[in-house]
Amino acid sequence: MIFLLRVPPRCIPVWRQPLCRPAFIRPPSTCRKASTIVTHTRRSWVERLPPKMRPYLYLTRIDKPIGTLLLFYPCAWSISMAAYALHTPYTVPLTFISLFGAGALVMRGAGCTINDMWDRNLDKAVARTRERPLSRGDISMPQAWSFLAAQLSVGLAVLLQLNWYSIFLGAASLSVVTIYPFMKRVTHWPQAVLGLAFNWGALLGWSAVAGVTDWSICLPLYAGGDKTDDVTVGIRSTALLFGPRSRQLLSGLSVASISLISYAGFLNAQALPFYIGVGLGATQLARVLYQTDFDSRPSCWKGFLGCGWSGFWIWMGTLGDYLYAIM
Repeated sequence: MIFLLRVPPRCIPVWRQPLCRPAFIRPPSTCRKASTIVTHTRRSWVERLPPKMRPYLYLTRIDKPIGTLLLFYPCAWSISMAAYALHTPYTVPLTFISLFGAGALVMRGAGCTINDMWDRNLDKAVARTRERPLSRGDISMPQAWSFLAAQLSVGLAVLLQLNWYSIFLGAASLSVVTIYPFMKRVTHWPQAVLGLAFNWGALLGWSAVAGVTDWSICLPLYAGGDKTDDVTVGIRSTALLFGPRSRQLLSGLSVASISLISYAGFLNAQALPFYIGVGLGATQLARVLYQTDFDSRPSCWKGFLGCGWSGFWIWMGTLGDYLYAIM
């Protein structure tokens, strides 16, 4: 569930930006260096690496692992539930969880690259995204294409470790990833497409273990987005659609998601540890929804991070159920 909110940046007093004339206006030629300093002095381990590597790493958002985790958790749920249903030895889920962890890291980065290639011009108009490598010009489009090809090659290498059913199913997810940036221009529900992409692993994880997908596994779908700047650049999102009703509508979606996950567990004959994990995940979601200020970008980002813990507890429930069953 994405709770990002964009708030216009504050003006910087003249005494804090001596290179800019006139005050409160930042000409591109003189203030580019200042913005670089602001962006790249943030505390990140990426800054310890060679300068030529940094734009590519920032392009993948590798310094913000929450996206990778949200992509990984549905895979982990599905792998653990399939292993529980089939009573596989522990080496089976261990192997696939390792593969899917690597795949989530690579493909999340590829998805970010595709998104930024689509949105490189729009990102310049948005406070939160104008400093991304492509919109800043730190990476050219030919360089982005080459980097994307390398990412997809690594992703394909991971995918080829699976059975043929899973290979074709995994390849199909790329179409969903590719059209997501376009959907922001034509519908207020682009997060529905993003949710399909992020939760594709729930289908793929099961097929990797069992050979085919159990289509009764229901996918949780979390919605959110950007508000203030989306209005100014014409990007649509559920956040704009929901407006002041965000808390109530997101609560309804969360209840539906938890209910569907619980129903999937019922169909899979899961035991008590699974439902304890789901209960902890539901409690975490309720806490996030209660505490988040949907008009504050920092609060929304904190809520976004908090949603990751909901996925973690659900995974701990499914994994605990599997370990208990094979003991």
